[in-house]
Amino acid sequence: MKLKIFLLTLAGFAIIATSCNETHSQKASNGLFYNVLDYGAVGDGQTNNTKAINTAIETAAKNGGGTVFFPAGDYLSFTIHLKSNITLHLDQGAVLIGDKEANGVGYDLPEKETWYSKFQDFGHSYWKNSLIYGDSLRNIAITGEGLIWGKGLQTHDKPELIGSGNKAIALKNCVNVTIQDISILHGGHFCILATGVDNLTIDNVRLDADRDGIDIDACKNVRISNCIINSPTDDGLCLKSSFALGYARDTENVTITNCQIFGFDEGSLLDGTCTTHFIDEAPGVNHCITGRLKFGTESNGGFKNITVSNCVFEHSRGIAIETADGGSIEDILINNVTMRDITETPLFIRLNARMRGPEGIPVGTIKRVTISNFNVYDVGGRPKRPGLGAAMIMGIPGHYIEDLTLSNIRIYFRGGGTKDLISKEVPQNIDMYPDPYRWDSMPAYGLYFRYVKGLRVNNIVLRTLNKDERPAFVLDDVHDATFFDVDAQQGENVPQFILKNSSNISIHDVNGVHDQKVGKVSNKVL
Repeated sequence: MKLKIFLLTLAGFAIIATSCNETHSQKASNGLFYNVLDYGAVGDGQTNNTKAINTAIETAAKNGGGTVFFPAGDYLSFTIHLKSNITLHLDQGAVLIGDKEANGVGYDLPEKETWYSKFQDFGHSYWKNSLIYGDSLRNIAITGEGLIWGKGLQTHDKPELIGSGNKAIALKNCVNVTIQDISILHGGHFCILATGVDNLTIDNVRLDADRDGIDIDACKNVRISNCIINSPTDDGLCLKSSFALGYARDTENVTITNCQIFGFDEGSLLDGTCTTHFIDEAPGVNHCITGRLKFGTESNGGFKNITVSNCVFEHSRGIAIETADGGSIEDILINNVTMRDITETPLFIRLNARMRGPEGIPVGTIKRVTISNFNVYDVGGRPKRPGLGAAMIMGIPGHYIEDLTLSNIRIYFRGGGTKDLISKEVPQNIDMYPDPYRWDSMPAYGLYFRYVKGLRVNNIVLRTLNKDERPAFVLDDVHDATFFDVDAQQGENVPQFILKNSSNISIHDVNGVHDQKVGKVSNKVL
């Protein structure tokens, strides 16, 4: 009786298997599912599969679209040309490897220079020299639990090195794009570069980058969620609004949520070790433990209607919001962020006038930014850079950051700043690349404001882990500001506030300072 039941069970499985095979066959014949092995690909880690992969994509596109499938294996390739209505699916165990060029044979050459190429960094003007490339496409996706390894990709951004592949995924002027569940290791200059891409979803992606992780440039209707990004030497997640399309276009309607951003050693995220052998100690050095979330620096267009929520940072820089080239930053909400071991400032908001773009464009604006529920521990102050770490919020003469709210914020700084920093002449750097390292340590250990109007600061806790002889707050040319419910650590014989050229400053329930309203003042300590 048991044998009969067993045989009947086997027969049932056979019927199910036959049914599944028939379904698979029908999908293949109907042009829905295309296995790259059927088009000559070999996943042995030695064979270059560029022709086979592109043939599978072209066949699927001619049949109206479908899924190009990579089963487990190691697939070397140069430039892969995406088509509309195509999904690239990397199965668990599939590794798409950017091959190394030899004898001038390899990735597609980048586009020719245009009259506006000079208005953005080199990498933002070129998309074709990538491992996966698409231009003016609709309804595309890159999915699966597999890995994209940019083994042969370069990290350069110099014209004299033109010709080598330097991006893992580059998309331009596309609509309805999904990138989901994949991992990218060593993605070149950019793991993901999206320019002029609308209706873009990036979800549950793991990036272990050697330069930028994700760059969203002049895009609209973007959702980035549940991503883990490790980028020790450049920006982890970067929103930009360049002139790369030949005109200024806003990046707008963006949500970033449930993401983690790190600056661990490259490769140590995906192998699970998360090591930190590389230490950022050199003063005035850029590209040292970066891994931040940044708006800008490319900012010919604006940044509008953007939220960031429920994000975690560790061993990285913090958040930078910058407009340098005439763009407007408006209606930004950042909420529920926690950070640990931040190598520089946790918050950098900068309005300046580099003005790299067509002549006649006015200086940009920053308006209506709200940052709340911000928890930071162990900021700045590396051994050779004592006192580094203050949050910096700075406009330029005649151009103010407006309507800024900071609430429910707790920051623990390493501290170590000395009294001589209080009298430091803070440089304007009006037309320079805006980056915190250009200012280094500031006159305040906590928050430094310059050229700000309409400031609301409430429910703030500031602490230093080491002795610091600077005030918690410096306000320079700040107007219409309110500080309420502030608990800031205060050194002996050190004021809480230094006010310069400011007016209409209200202070209530601030430890160490009597409640008061300051009218117009040129120089005052509280």
